[in-house]
Parts: sequence; structure tokens; C-alpha cells
Amino acid sequence: MYKVGMSKRYVSSRTSVHHIGYHIIWCTKYRRKVLIGDIPDRLKQLLQERAAEIDVSIEALEVMPDHVHLFVRSCPTNAPHYIVGRLKGYTSRILRSEFCMLRSRIPTLWTRSYFVHSVGCISEDVIRRYVEEQKNK
Repeated sequence: MYKVGMSKRYVSSRTSVHHIGYHIIWCTKYRRKVLIGDIPDRLKQLLQERAAEIDVSIEALEVMPDHVHLFVRSCPTNAPHYIVGRLKGYTSRILRSEFCMLRSRIPTLWTRSYFVHSVGCISEDVIRRYVEEQKNK
């Protein structure tokens, strides 16, 4: 587990100081509206469980009938593909075993694709200017 370092913005581990966040979205197979009834609550619980196991902090989470929105923070060693794969695989396996309607309506719970966007406090323009100014120092 990592801890908050110098300020609440940055997190420090044994080998790094970082501030990494991702906005992640994925959809149900065929965009079927199957995340209804008791399923969203169970899905949220499963996502929290698995995120804690892989050292990911879920900052915001919303389950829509046909897709999931997540805002997560992670350490630099967890690539977005790793995070998404662990969360989707775990939740699909358990939800399909607990809710038989998820096995009968679609062949798999999630599509293979996902959307990810890195989130930060500093804009791309500020970073570009900072890097360019380094040669003048």
C-alpha cells in the first residue's frame, strides 16, 4: 500500500512520488442494459474489493445500465490495461455466477474494449513549457 506524501496531491512509495489518475469506462456486451436491480450494488462492492487487492484507489464510481465509469488513482507500476483487466475479469466471473440472467442474456458480461484517459492537475501546455525551459537553465 502506498501513502500520501509531501502534500495530499502526491503519493509516495518506497521508490517513487506520483500522482496518477485514470478515468476508465467500459460497456456491457452489445450495450445490453443488464446492470439493473441488485447488480449495480454488488458490482460496486466487487470493484472496491478487487481495487484494494491490486493497490488501486477508487475515487469515483458510477454504474449505468449498460456501462461503468471509474475514476481511479494508482501507483506507476499498475498500467491501465492491468487495472481494467483485473477489475473486468473479477467482476464478470462473480456476477455471472451470482446472477443467472447475466449468463442467459449475453455470452460475456463485458466487451473487450474500454476507454481510458489520464487525469492530472497540470495541463499539457504547462508541462511542454516546463520541459522546453529546462534547456535555458
